[in-house]
Amino acid sequence: MNSDWRAELRNGMESLLDQAVASGAKQADVFKAAIDAIDRLRIGNEHDPVPADDVSEKRVEEPANDWSAASA
Repeated sequence: MNSDWRAELRNGMESLLDQAVASGAKQADVFKAAIDAIDRLRIGNEHDPVPADDVSEKRVEEPANDWSAASA
């Protein structure tokens, strides 16, 4: 990973926060929303650090072969 990831993160956050304030949001509200979002991400990561490794809970249904061209 690039050694400047912290600077890149800070610059990206500054840009995002500036856009929200420039769009009319109060700076204090934007900071609170950003902190809340980071807290939710942190909590989610503590519960499931690698969600992509989870087995899907959805049952995969086989396609139906009961249409007219299926037996041709």
